[in-house]
Amino acid sequence: MPQSKPDRAPDGMTRALDEAREAAARGEVPVGAVVMRDGKVLASAGNRTLELKDPTAHAEMLALRLACEEIGSERLIGCDLYVTLEPCPMCAAAISFSRIRRLYFGAPDPKGGAVENGVRLYASPTCHHAPEVYGGLGESEAAGLLRQFFRERR
Repeated sequence: MPQSKPDRAPDGMTRALDEAREAAARGEVPVGAVVMRDGKVLASAGNRTLELKDPTAHAEMLALRLACEEIGSERLIGCDLYVTLEPCPMCAAAISFSRIRRLYFGAPDPKGGAVENGVRLYASPTCHHAPEVYGGLGESEAAGLLRQFFRERR
């Protein structure tokens, strides 16, 4: 379940927003993600589904994979994930399986989200690990990037 917002937005969200802008510049849906541990960036990525022709190449999935490679483990214990959009069911499950400690996300996703919306994966009794969740960090900027991106394509 979502927690209350921390007093200030964590530094990782700034980097996630940069990744989202870079994704938009490549023609991808502007979503960015950053994995951090002990104040250090382990990995960052933006959406690359079109570029890689891979439906699983969401920012979160790519950042989780890179972080796992960086530390040499499939478990990201003690790590935090910053992402500009509420994760979808696939990404929410990967976050759980990787044992992310805290999830910070920007804009909610009423249509495709799986944390505060949709299936609410972390509230399910079958969820093995639920991170602490902090939504709404950088929400206006993240939502603005998405609105602008889709407005330009209509």
